[in-house]
Amino acid sequence: MTPRVTATVDLTAIRHNLGVVRTLAPGARVMAAVKADGYGHGAIPVSRTLAEAGVDALSVACMDEAMRLRQARVHAPIALLEGIISEEEAALAVYERLQVVVHDHWQLDLLARLGPQAQVDIWFKLDSGMHRLGFPLGDVAQLQAALTRHPGWRLQGWITHLASADEPDNPFTLEQIRAYETALKGVEGARSVANSAGLIAWPDARKDWVRPGLALYGASPLEGRSAAALGLRPAMTLESRLIAIRHFEAGATIGYGQTFRCPERMPVGVVAVGYADGVPRCLSTGTPVQVGADQVPLVGRVSMDMITVDLRGCPSARVGDRVVLWGPSLPAETIARHAGTIAYELFCGLTQRVRFVYRGS
Repeated sequence: MTPRVTATVDLTAIRHNLGVVRTLAPGARVMAAVKADGYGHGAIPVSRTLAEAGVDALSVACMDEAMRLRQARVHAPIALLEGIISEEEAALAVYERLQVVVHDHWQLDLLARLGPQAQVDIWFKLDSGMHRLGFPLGDVAQLQAALTRHPGWRLQGWITHLASADEPDNPFTLEQIRAYETALKGVEGARSVANSAGLIAWPDARKDWVRPGLALYGASPLEGRSAAALGLRPAMTLESRLIAIRHFEAGATIGYGQTFRCPERMPVGVVAVGYADGVPRCLSTGTPVQVGADQVPLVGRVSMDMITVDLRGCPSARVGDRVVLWGPSLPAETIARHAGTIAYELFCGLTQRVRFVYRGS
């Protein structure tokens, strides 16, 4: 059966991008973010690829994500970025040898219920200015004391998260780093600050551990700097097929809401992909789409199952032609700008209707 929409994931590109990360931070260990189903790329094949490439650890958001990897026999160290939410999860984290990122005192209480000798691998998350999760910087001494009371707790290190690392001119990132460093002066334990943007744009954020996410999948986290310029290779290509070509006279309107009016007699192509597949409905007329080797503009509104494109610039187009929504030749960051969003959301928004194919395993 021929798939309507295919996402092809190049695992060779994932390995290449891990190499770029290591080049940027040669002295750091790498904790690869594979949460949200590997940023929509497939957490299991991506994690296996990264583990085979020697990544130091993986990170997921929650226990469910970690258990899917363990059930798939991914044995690499895995960190729970949101930590545990129940005593049951605390015990499971110990059993599955998961690293727990602890961000609040109630989570310490859950771990304490396991007994003083329970072997728990812990990261402490500090709030240096993101103001989402994390202990106040002034709690460092209390956290050290908690380690002393529980000899089975093994400190992996101290994590913080950057709020504006994707803005290279924003001084707030350096303020966060300095505040974090001051709070931990003289304190034992590995440091981890940099996400993808921090890793690329802020050398001071490259501590003992780096935590790349988007960069591993080959998209740029920085406005105005392309993935290609950063040496990254897009791992995902989203494609469909041209299923109709129709010709309309000047003045004819296309699609729901009649938002596009033909300026002249013109060919309009219909592509079998829509918002039910994960293409944002808010994509505007003019968004580039690749038909064969040519880029043409989307026209009209994205429908549930279809989009329409202006084929005046592609006279050789034929029904059945391959249509690329994003990929190495049409970066996801470019499409995201037309949707008023970010590449993360495009990747994570793909639905179960999309067939995934993996290459380079």
